[in-house]
Amino acid sequence: MSIFTSFTKIFGNKYKKDIKKITPIIEKIHKEFDSLQDISNDELRNKTKEFILQIQDSYKDEQKKIKELKSEIDRIKDIVKQRDLYGKIEKIELEIKDKRENKLNEILPQAFAVVKETCKRFSDNKLEVSATDFDKNLATKKDNVQIKGEKAIYNNTWIVAGSETKWNMVHYDVQLIGGVVLHQGKIAEMQTGEGKTLSATLPAYLNALTKKGVHIVTVNDYLAKRDAEWMAPVFEFHNLSVDCIDHYTPNSDERKKAYNADITYGTNNEFGFDYLRDNMAIKKQDLVQRPHSFAVVDEVDSVLIDDARTPLIISGPVKSNDKTLFTNLKPVIEKLVLAQKTYVSTVLQDAKKLIQENEKDAGFNLLRAYRGLPKNKSLIKFLSEEGVKIILQKTENFYLQEKGKNMPLVDKELFFTIDEKNNSIELTDKGIELISQNNDDSNFFILPDVGLEIAKIEKSEENEKTKETQKEKLLNDFSIKSERIHAINQLLKAHTLFEKDVEYVVMDNKVKIVDEQTGRIMEGRRYSDGLHQAIEAKENVKIESATQTLATITLQNYFRMYDKLSGMTGTAETEAEEFWEIYKLECISIPTNVPVVRKDKEDLVYKTKKDKYKAIIEEIQKLKKEGRPVLVGTTSVEVSELLSKMLTMQSIKHNVLNAKRHQQEADIVAQAGYKSSITIATNMAGRGTDIKLSDEVKASGGLAILGTERHDSRRVDRQLRGRAGRQGDPGSSQFYVCLEDNLMRLFGSERIAKVMDRLGLKEGEVIQHSMVTKSIERAQRKVEENNFGIRKRLLEYDDVMNAQREHVYKKRKNALFGEEMEIELDNLLYGSTENIVNENLSSSNYESFKLDCIRHLATQTNISEEDFLKNDAQKSTEAILKEVKKNYEVKSEIISKQVFPLIKNVFENESAKYKNIIVPFFDGKKTIQVVANLEDVYNSNGANMTKYIETNVFLSFIDLFWKEHLRALDDLRQSVQGAVYEQKDPLLIYKFESFELFKGMLNVINKEITSFLLKAKLPVTNTKIEQQKSNVKENQNIQTSRQSFIQDNKNTNEKKKKPQFAPIKKEKKINRNEPCPCGSGKKYKKCCGLN
Repeated sequence: MSIFTSFTKIFGNKYKKDIKKITPIIEKIHKEFDSLQDISNDELRNKTKEFILQIQDSYKDEQKKIKELKSEIDRIKDIVKQRDLYGKIEKIELEIKDKRENKLNEILPQAFAVVKETCKRFSDNKLEVSATDFDKNLATKKDNVQIKGEKAIYNNTWIVAGSETKWNMVHYDVQLIGGVVLHQGKIAEMQTGEGKTLSATLPAYLNALTKKGVHIVTVNDYLAKRDAEWMAPVFEFHNLSVDCIDHYTPNSDERKKAYNADITYGTNNEFGFDYLRDNMAIKKQDLVQRPHSFAVVDEVDSVLIDDARTPLIISGPVKSNDKTLFTNLKPVIEKLVLAQKTYVSTVLQDAKKLIQENEKDAGFNLLRAYRGLPKNKSLIKFLSEEGVKIILQKTENFYLQEKGKNMPLVDKELFFTIDEKNNSIELTDKGIELISQNNDDSNFFILPDVGLEIAKIEKSEENEKTKETQKEKLLNDFSIKSERIHAINQLLKAHTLFEKDVEYVVMDNKVKIVDEQTGRIMEGRRYSDGLHQAIEAKENVKIESATQTLATITLQNYFRMYDKLSGMTGTAETEAEEFWEIYKLECISIPTNVPVVRKDKEDLVYKTKKDKYKAIIEEIQKLKKEGRPVLVGTTSVEVSELLSKMLTMQSIKHNVLNAKRHQQEADIVAQAGYKSSITIATNMAGRGTDIKLSDEVKASGGLAILGTERHDSRRVDRQLRGRAGRQGDPGSSQFYVCLEDNLMRLFGSERIAKVMDRLGLKEGEVIQHSMVTKSIERAQRKVEENNFGIRKRLLEYDDVMNAQREHVYKKRKNALFGEEMEIELDNLLYGSTENIVNENLSSSNYESFKLDCIRHLATQTNISEEDFLKNDAQKSTEAILKEVKKNYEVKSEIISKQVFPLIKNVFENESAKYKNIIVPFFDGKKTIQVVANLEDVYNSNGANMTKYIETNVFLSFIDLFWKEHLRALDDLRQSVQGAVYEQKDPLLIYKFESFELFKGMLNVINKEITSFLLKAKLPVTNTKIEQQKSNVKENQNIQTSRQSFIQDNKNTNEKKKKPQFAPIKKEKKINRNEPCPCGSGKKYKKCCGLN
């Protein structure tokens, strides 16, 4: 007996303990379910109304307090008291959330029993109830609901994904357990075919009773639309509204209505993009989302792990010459790659000749070929031969010693070197010499040493004007060459590391990325930092324009905004650590309703791909004769197409499901369980759709799973295995592996290669043993740990931005809704005034102080020079602030009087025609078109015009400088990576520098808004009040995308302005007990000082 088994026997298994805690709740649900058997349909439906009233009554006293506090805020003018009252409201709202959750836990057994009883009655027959207005409205839209007199009839047959479906499902205990886990804000790990979609109806119904909205998140729009249609009648019978956001266009009234439904289905991308769009809106009517309350994420591992590798980005067009640059440099790169291929072929031939005579020299040549072109087919095949891979590994280990001190000897004759594991490429001196041959400028592809050159200019005897001109020319030359070299590196990556039909496909004259985990095309997603444009140039398709980031968020930070988050999947256990560390989501493994009888066989390991594919085809033919359906899982489009050709040559009928045939997914998966059917699919294709088997197929042995390669992640392999063995069905799974596979080649254990060599295995022979399977799984763990590190690092960078994002978005929200605007304006005026006082007091410059007051505050100060220099900053700030506020009040009254006659004329003559109007305001430099409600301004005699000016000015300047700040952060993130060469942590530098950038941005925003508000006036001539065009959508040129992080996790694909000076500078010494400069509010020793 193992130590683990003994430990489990004494202390118990975690998952058994989890289920044991939930069992009493399941017993209560059964008891409540039994009590509902004899009540009428109307009484069953009235239970929902009772639940809603109970929930609302649980916090009605707190709601009353909030109402009183808001009335008090409206009455008082004291900013300090207002701030305190808003703080009290926030505390009470937290109390309401706690009380609401406690009440939900209390009524859970009754609510779950109601849903189960509803499903049971639907499975028996159609349901007849007294008609409500909700029923009558629903009957006009859906065929399954009919109104006859005062009765509403809910049929138990309705359309799902274009097919008529009869309801036949009732929750069993496993699904009830899953529902409880989901309501508790945890992850329910339920195997394929266990009814996760039905399980989600339980917490969705319960939490929808709060009327705060429930989001059910899926991995694709097919599942979102299907599940919404499939489950909707269960909720609609109880007069709870259901909708799917993927039916409607962004920013539309229909999508807003979908979010206002009690239960909203949609894809993870659309939920995230709608959040970003809402935070770019300029009118509160344009907002579509409500506050994030509760979400259930289907296939949670795919959404929160796989898709979390890349952020959601909304971008806009930016002027760029990138397209020309990539096109012009393409011939140069093709010449360079051809030269490298020719040289590597020669080196590889030399290695083959030397392998028996001189192992050391052979290893050197092998390493050189591997560093030159690691994906060379001849090299990969040669490495699968006996003992060759071990020689390469020994040689590589030798040259990596002492931080790779001797590696330049290997790279000397190469034109460029490739680090495949890190997806990076570096030009060598020989490569630079080759591409510079036909160029007059020998330094055309060499970056100047800016520091050295500037020092030379400073030491020269030229006059200052000439020096400045020379410096400007130098920096301009540096910027141009940086772009050129960057484009070359991206083109090299495109030609050597990114393969068509593996990492991407070309469809409709566009390069489309294939998701490595799911095999699906990632519509709208582009590789970052110009790489996508390089691939477009390589494939001779249209090169899309560069874009600039306008708004961005990672999925991790989006989903962490929900008050309560839960998820369900069949493959979460291997990523349990990441779920807990990033999302604080606990994984609960739920037993199957019927024991799994699928046979999972040990891996078959071959030497070459040729042998492996031959064995797979033979196995397919054998299984087909037995009458068993076969699902062949592949890791890429290329492999699925290759196997398809091989089967076609054998005249074997089959279906192929990959990124190129994604639209046929539902039909192909539906046929995958037919007798003797052969289906080739990427490993995670068809997620969310069960493969159902006939009795004849079950008798012949069930579905056979053949994996053509082990994936980098064990979770993906488990997903493929899980396609067979649904609900106790028979089945089998078998993985075919070879030493040429990417996982084995990059991370495979040396032990497997040694074992195969010792056994003297020839081509075509196979090895199968549990030790080999475990060794492969260890390699997968290495990759999983590496990927977790990448995602965690991405999140650490985004956490820095997220704190800034939340601050900016809160300011926008306050401006849009007019909430706390008086406090915001007071803070803004105080901050701008304080900055002016501090900046000039530190330099004792009274004249500059007076000038700044006029320039930025539009105020002629009464403070004398003597008082300014003698008083402390606080006293001077308060004195000037008093004058500024007084001036602002006077200016607001003047604007009201000026604008009212114009408003009055429009309202009295054309009010039927206009609802919202645009009024231009000018501060002497800039004009802002202020959108205002015509009737509101008219009824207030022009007084409310100030409110609209403040809102529009706040939003205009915040959006302008936030966009530029995002660009600066992108550049900063790229440039700080060089800190590792100074033995510094790039993340720590990023925190310090980004905080300084953010502080600077806020200061600029405060100054600009203050200046405009205090100077704003109607243009003297030709002031026109125009109608706002309601049919024109804002942000119509923006694009949504999921950008891929290939190297250093960069997150822009626009042409970047290279920073002229490195942002890495000598840090100021910070005392351990001082506040941390990253803005966390903690002491330095408890925050960044830990690093």
